[in-house]
Amino acid sequence: QVQLVESGGGLVQPGGSLRLSCAASGSIFSVNAMGWYRQAPGKQRELVATITSGGSTNYADSVKGRFTISRDNAKNTVYLQMNSLKPEDTAVYYCAATVRPGRLSVPNDYWGQGTQVTVSS
Repeated sequence: QVQLVESGGGLVQPGGSLRLSCAASGSIFSVNAMGWYRQAPGKQRELVATITSGGSTNYADSVKGRFTISRDNAKNTVYLQMNSLKPEDTAVYYCAATVRPGRLSVPNDYWGQGTQVTVSS
């Protein structure tokens, strides 16, 4: 089994910063792409940012220049540094990863339980 555990959410004022972390653990042979998604109340889940095992990144237009995704492959951990936060960034943030549990296994997608980020004065 593979588990993704997020941390770092909370309440922050507009213009503030937060750093999210997500660690993958369990039966892991390799971790391919990792990413962050978010879901605001009444809206569909949307992509925030992704990063490949080689470090290539992709961002939603709404967060470009404000958010930075990074990863530590040795720790199977992905981070999301969020700066200049806006009220519209308020959402539950989910970590996702494509993991190969064993050398001969097919890669599967796994999700974390989500962490709340609230941007409000």
